[in-house]
Amino acid sequence: MPTNRMRATMNAPAFDTPWILAGLLLSLIPLLRSGMQANVYPWLDILPPDPWSQALTLLIRLLGAAALAALILGLAGMHLEQQRVERIGHGAHIVLLLDRSNSMDNSFAGGAPSGGEESKAAAARRLLSEFVARREQDLIGLAEYSTSPLFVMPLTENRAAIRAAIAASSGPALAYTNIGKGLALALGYFRQQPVSGARIVLLVSDGAAVIAPETEAALRVQFQQQQVGLYWLFLRTANSPGLFSEPEDPRDDNAQAMPERYLHRFFSSLNIPYQAYEAEDPGAMQRAIADIDRLERLPLHYRDTVPRRDLTGRCYAWAAGLIGLLLGIKLLEVRTA
Repeated sequence: MPTNRMRATMNAPAFDTPWILAGLLLSLIPLLRSGMQANVYPWLDILPPDPWSQALTLLIRLLGAAALAALILGLAGMHLEQQRVERIGHGAHIVLLLDRSNSMDNSFAGGAPSGGEESKAAAARRLLSEFVARREQDLIGLAEYSTSPLFVMPLTENRAAIRAAIAASSGPALAYTNIGKGLALALGYFRQQPVSGARIVLLVSDGAAVIAPETEAALRVQFQQQQVGLYWLFLRTANSPGLFSEPEDPRDDNAQAMPERYLHRFFSSLNIPYQAYEAEDPGAMQRAIADIDRLERLPLHYRDTVPRRDLTGRCYAWAAGLIGLLLGIKLLEVRTA
């Protein structure tokens, strides 16, 4: 799988209390004084040059200066400020739009889950969480709808946050289905995002409702402006009409009697990338999501916020390590009477 790349200029270190940096002058002390025991000898000219000892002496002095510098930097509160970075990868912008109407709490058989059965909502949460875990380089957002739309999670690369938001959608369902408002909210996620990579709304629903003509017109414009594709995962209840069902009575061929069929026809007329899936059990739903997982992975550019990074712990760790090393060297010092 292609790796994510980051394009950013590393920001310079900053300090909580910069006036403490004046203490860095103390790091010059080890360069001026060795701190080692001095021994007096009457005459040294007969001794040959010892470059290794001279190099070791210089190294010990530099270690002492570095230990003091690390300690002062830690006391000054060294850190890297929050910054905005551009990330480059291969993936998609995906908004998961979940139906939270009462019928989603029923099983695929059409009643309350019993025994080992899963409700349609529980199956959707489980499989979508697995889907999110596999899409490592996507920006994924989450929205829900019933009577009104609900903003849950903006487009983000934080997989733990998205999966937690999906798990939190297990609360009590609401009464009705207003899919028009839900789609309008989902499309709004893309307004502040650069047109980069695939842009997808993944609609997970077990039914539909009549959309007013003015809402259809507005959605048609938004889909074109935002350049968004649509995948509809229709969780079909047993013995209910499907997206592709033909009415037995011509009088039933209308949006009131067959809202799913007419919503599918509306989506097909949008002149956008669109694919509908019918799932009549969790297995079929899993296969549909696996197929959606094979979305085209186009180059994806987006900006992300890197939070402030505290460096005081590292400074103190370096200071402690260097001081410990100097103490060990001190214990190895040969003492003369």
